[in-house]
Amino acid sequence: MSKSTFSSTSDMIFASLGIIINLALGTIVSTLQIPLLFLDTVGTILVAVVLGPFAGAMTGGLTNVIQGILTNPRDIPFALVNIAIGIIVGLVAKKFKFDIKTAAITGLVLAIIAPLIGTPIAVFMYGGLTGGGTDILFAWMLATGQRIFTAAFVPRVAGNLVDKIGSCIAVSYMLKYIPKELKNRKAA
Repeated sequence: MSKSTFSSTSDMIFASLGIIINLALGTIVSTLQIPLLFLDTVGTILVAVVLGPFAGAMTGGLTNVIQGILTNPRDIPFALVNIAIGIIVGLVAKKFKFDIKTAAITGLVLAIIAPLIGTPIAVFMYGGLTGGGTDILFAWMLATGQRIFTAAFVPRVAGNLVDKIGSCIAVSYMLKYIPKELKNRKAA
């Protein structure tokens, strides 16, 4: 077996594992209805750091498509958010070591960018409600007279501050357990 075939196969297996991580953690959090937490991008972040932006984007996009097919078609349009996360994290990881400081800063950036992409989807396709933990805050803000975009955006930023920073930091710790041969190929 040639080295490139093994690398390609291992990359596909690793990316598939990222999708499974996204689906499993996202389903657990959704089932438990934990507010301000999603954990449905941990696998995307991990794959993007290890394999680069393209693999991260593919992992993120496929996660939402698979989740939409398996449980809720409402998840499919949010693939755009997960794709953007894969690209951003992959580009950051190519340029910087993904240590705890880089992870926290990246999570902070994602906490703004993800809602900027996801809020218009939520508002225009679903009236702002998506069946997640932030819907309670959305309803309260809407009831207090906030415009629909603001009522949908602010809770998403709050949730993403917790979720994306936590997810990125968790991945920075997971990297200790990734084989060196895999970690050193992130420019792919």
